[in-house]
Amino acid sequence: MKAAILVFPGSNCDRDLAMAFRAAGFETEMVWHKETALPAGTDLVGVPGGFSYGDYLRCGAIAARSPVAAALKAHAERGGYVFAPCNGFQILTEAGMLPGALLRNAGLKYICRTVALRVDEHESVFTSGYAPGAVIEIPIAHHEGNYQADPETLARLNGEGRVAFRYVDTPNGAADDIAGILSANKRVLGMMPHPERASEPAHGNTDGAALFAGIARALVAA
Repeated sequence: MKAAILVFPGSNCDRDLAMAFRAAGFETEMVWHKETALPAGTDLVGVPGGFSYGDYLRCGAIAARSPVAAALKAHAERGGYVFAPCNGFQILTEAGMLPGALLRNAGLKYICRTVALRVDEHESVFTSGYAPGAVIEIPIAHHEGNYQADPETLARLNGEGRVAFRYVDTPNGAADDIAGILSANKRVLGMMPHPERASEPAHGNTDGAALFAGIARALVAA
């Protein structure tokens, strides 16, 4: 199993993400934003958190138009897996790979703390390691994490079971308490919380480890 971790100027969670995937049994390779192709044999692409290109224009807007973005989109269109926490989620919405947008937090302040999430979907590889309806503790660290979409999009996401995680107590004003959503084929996940920061005992919390383990089990089975 191979995971390619994209690296943009301003990424600061790329190594955290790589370590979480390696702990789950993945071979990982870092891919600089100027590359135009992914490594051969890539099963999954990780789009990390941070402040890509300094969050100029809008968070993720420049990264969504970087040279490597075309390869990322092609990978997803082939049915490849993509996991994108925090700034990665912002990048995917800017690239049109996931619907909706991440706006400024309702309180207009940067939030950095651990929050409770409810696992709302359990059939995707990303959530298969959790019991349906499980409540887990995962860190957040964002200023623009307020997920919003038009009513039709929200109805579609809810009706198709594409809301992977919801906040138990929404910290940022997100519509329908949405913390993470899936693509139509459920092989692409964008979420604002950081499970890679809760994936080993040294973090003081391992609630995020099941997400990475679930992906690994699914790929081994395939």
